[in-house]
Amino acid sequence: MAKIEKDITVDVPVKVAYEQWTQFESFPEFMEGVKEVVQLDEKRLRWCAEVAGKDEEWEAEITDQVPDRHIAWRSVTGAPNSGSVTFQPVGDGKAKVKLELMYEPRDAAEKVGDALGFLERQVSADLERFKEFIETHGAPTGAWRGEVRGGQVQKGSGTKTS
Repeated sequence: MAKIEKDITVDVPVKVAYEQWTQFESFPEFMEGVKEVVQLDEKRLRWCAEVAGKDEEWEAEITDQVPDRHIAWRSVTGAPNSGSVTFQPVGDGKAKVKLELMYEPRDAAEKVGDALGFLERQVSADLERFKEFIETHGAPTGAWRGEVRGGQVQKGSGTKTS
C-alpha cells in the first residue's frame, strides 16, 4: 500500500478543528474531487468521489475515535484505503492536524498518478482548504463527541450536522 503523511497548523483550538473534522458531510466543501459523503450511522460513511478521472463510490468505517485526539478509518467496500487524522495543540490556541492516508492504486491511471505525486499534492491542497474553511468560519458547523474503540461505538454526544 502507498502511504501519504501531511500536516498543517490551523489557527483554531484543537476542539474546534476536531469538531469540524467530525462533520464528514461538509468534506466536499474543502476536499477536491469529493462529491458527497453521507454519514450512515455513528461509524459508517458512504463516499462518492472522482478518482483518477473516474467516479468511485465506497464505504468506510471509523475504527477508532477519541474526541480532540484522533480518528482512524478503513474502507469496507471499494478501493482499499485506510488512515487517520490526529489533532495536537501547538500553543496560542492553534492546532496541528496530521493526516495519514494509505491506499492501493488499482489501475494504470491510478498507478501513474501515484508515481507523479498527484494524490500527495491533492492531500496538501485539501488540508490548505480545510485550514481556510475552519479559520474563516471560526467555529465548527457541528460536533460529534462520541468515541469509537476497536470498531465499537462507546458513547456519543453532540450533533451531527453539515
